[in-house]
Amino acid sequence: MENALRSTRLQALLAAVVLLTGLGLTGCTSGGDADTGVVTANGGEPQHPLVPTNTNENQGARVVDRLFAGLKYYDNDGQAHNEVAESIQTTDRRHYRITLEPDWQFTDGSPVTAKSFVDAWNYGALSSNAQLQNWVFGSIVGYDEVSADPPKAQTMSGLKIVDERTFTVDLVRPSIDFELSLGFTPFYPLPEVAFQDMKAFGERPVGNGPYKFANPDAWQHNVQIDLTPNPSYRGNRPAKNKGLRFVMYQTHETSYADLLAGNLDLLDTIPNSALTSFQSDLGDRSIKRPTAQYEHIGFQPTLPHFGGQEGVLRRRAISLAINRQQICDTIWHGTKTPARDFTSSSLPGFDGALPGSELLRFDPDEARRLWAQADAIAPWSGRLEIAYNSDGGHQAWIDAVANSVKNTLGIEAQGTPYPTFKTIRDQIVGKTIRTPFRNAWQGDYPTMLNFLMPQYLSTSASNDIGYVNPEFDKVLNTALAAPTPEESYRLIAQAQQILFQDMPDIPVLDYIANAGHSDKVRNVALTWNGLFDFEDVEK
Repeated sequence: MENALRSTRLQALLAAVVLLTGLGLTGCTSGGDADTGVVTANGGEPQHPLVPTNTNENQGARVVDRLFAGLKYYDNDGQAHNEVAESIQTTDRRHYRITLEPDWQFTDGSPVTAKSFVDAWNYGALSSNAQLQNWVFGSIVGYDEVSADPPKAQTMSGLKIVDERTFTVDLVRPSIDFELSLGFTPFYPLPEVAFQDMKAFGERPVGNGPYKFANPDAWQHNVQIDLTPNPSYRGNRPAKNKGLRFVMYQTHETSYADLLAGNLDLLDTIPNSALTSFQSDLGDRSIKRPTAQYEHIGFQPTLPHFGGQEGVLRRRAISLAINRQQICDTIWHGTKTPARDFTSSSLPGFDGALPGSELLRFDPDEARRLWAQADAIAPWSGRLEIAYNSDGGHQAWIDAVANSVKNTLGIEAQGTPYPTFKTIRDQIVGKTIRTPFRNAWQGDYPTMLNFLMPQYLSTSASNDIGYVNPEFDKVLNTALAAPTPEESYRLIAQAQQILFQDMPDIPVLDYIANAGHSDKVRNVALTWNGLFDFEDVEK
């Protein structure tokens, strides 16, 4: 019976693929890729042109990280290794001298120099360029001047070019994270051609990474992106395949059907409908691994009923009204775990019993009490809608969250779908979304600070919820300057206690990644942050 049920479900999924392909909603791959050696992987339309300092979302980053090489790179377990850097020297974690390996070049033949890094970082930090990843440069001397609106300087005084292969970096204070972070996307170098027209450059990037665009029209918007190995790449993560094709799907059900049919090689998200059967369907081609990712519910400060003390009470009440364990058991079948803090349980220093974390338990009576306190400030009106992107497999758990809130608090609540990831991200970043929304983060480098700084630091352009608390900023910056990891963890715990007091958004789920691959590829591994080790996959 079990096999018959799987067969019936597979037929239904395959039928959906045929229908969706006929409607032009997905770019299905052809069997010819097996002959060419190109590895096909699920993807989605990047939110912005592929500029490293303006890429802060999953679909763009998975491409940018293949096209560019930074001073460091991260292995499958999140350990950092030098890539373009020959050496990174410091005696105090505040003043750095960085020397590049010789003979690196971009795919247009121009050299990768110290200036390539310094110019790219200054571009990313300058407020008039409005780069979403500007926050990463906040610890460099002079950032305050270039990030001011309007800017008081065009370049950060803490960056100095010594010679073609050497530059120095001066930080405002010692940083426990700075060297580790240098493999992160916004720290990549840029060639001179980028600064002529950055938007056009982002459509056809010229990088120095293990891959390059297969041709000038490699990015077929909303269909696919084709990459081919870069023969001039000099680092330690060369492509072991003949190329990558990121295929943009509207649903994970469709991509899973393509995986089962042999039309897709790599899928990093198994749809809810297959969570109980994908390991049987795929056998040793299925993958499970705890990864540094989370799902939250975000609130922007202009949202009616969610400002000031009323908003704090309502966010706390909603958090207590969510039965996370039941959602993990019934929707995710144990492949997600209830969130216990504002970071990820797989990260060094994680503490699941912080003061305030009791707000993440299911407590209907306390939820109703807090909701009543908020009503005493201003009576609730309207319907609670939670926005999510339909192309990400989120409907079931968002609907479950809404139902849990509805049943506990006795208010109207529902999930509100947006057609694509890009659509919802544009409204979130543009601060035009008028409802709470699904808000996720995937680690860029393996520390809790990488989760807290971009999402909650008041000066971060990636702070989608508009959270501002000077006390939180102070404690977090002190944690960044801590002399030891243990002291940093202690201060991070203090910063998170402030977050629990303010409850700026609502942590819901931590990830246990579920993925799979076809029988046409080998050497497949899922990395610490839930993405594939694309370079090592062989067809």
